[in-house]
Amino acid sequence: MSFPILSVYALVLSCDMIDATSPDLRTQAMNADEMTAHDDIERFRTGAAKYAAYLKTPEGRLRIDLAFANLQDFLPQAARPLQALDLGCGTGAIAVLLARAGHYVTLLDASLSMLDFAERAAHEAGVTDRITLKHGDAEQLASFVEAGSFDVILCHNILEFVDDPRTVLRGAARALRDPSAILSVLVRNQAGEVFKAAIQEGNLDVAHLNLNAEWGSDSLYGGRVRVFTEESLRAMLLDSSLAASAVRGVRVVSDYLPPKVSRSDEHERILDLERKLGCRPEFAAVARYMHCLAYRPEPTIADPTINYPAMKVVP
Repeated sequence: MSFPILSVYALVLSCDMIDATSPDLRTQAMNADEMTAHDDIERFRTGAAKYAAYLKTPEGRLRIDLAFANLQDFLPQAARPLQALDLGCGTGAIAVLLARAGHYVTLLDASLSMLDFAERAAHEAGVTDRITLKHGDAEQLASFVEAGSFDVILCHNILEFVDDPRTVLRGAARALRDPSAILSVLVRNQAGEVFKAAIQEGNLDVAHLNLNAEWGSDSLYGGRVRVFTEESLRAMLLDSSLAASAVRGVRVVSDYLPPKVSRSDEHERILDLERKLGCRPEFAAVARYMHCLAYRPEPTIADPTINYPAMKVVP
């Protein structure tokens, strides 16, 4: 099904890692791994209102603002409006900002409840003429869009929840228009889970556990969430015919500020500090989220067996 509407900010949730104080850590980990894709989709179908409320919190607002600011730094330069695709789009925040900037955005989500929120956001923003809604699964992207259709693809916080992240990335690579098109990937950072447990929760047992964790448990909806290292994400991109242009950190220190710093009153100052920290690799490495901007390289002419040229440098 497809009809005009708003695209949205992708699915990302506030989550904690598996509790190391439990008497049976292995049982918790096994239970998390046994969750199915249906379980992941179902929590988004039934919890859209809860997620929309979360995005209005200082933490939710900051993630949106930082992700969009990073995205703006790498948008392709073109004389025409860009064609964008928002995978696992959620409730509409990022896409409506792109639409307000004059671009056309297609929204794809498996949750009709999320799309209902996105539709309302589109009407409120007055951008329904620049939005197209598609109901479907990001892991079946080839069934919904033609190859080479988009200048920008958002893949924000959906790789944490799908069965096979590489399937989503390969579908996105196929849908990128050309090497100037970009894929924006936002994922939960494994290192950030270590700092969260140690600093925010004061739980050294969980901090130790998170050093090598591949999964965490979601505190907003419950269930599992996949965590990434930069190395694991780059490997997935490479395996999907993609290469990273830049990696930035999102929410480096904001989660750990003392109570005397108002997250609401000081939003702009926190945003400014986060922007500066997120661009520096030594700080980005421990951020709560990892934001990677990627592209699909042109095949190397000299050797047809090589699919990836040397990584380009983006200032």
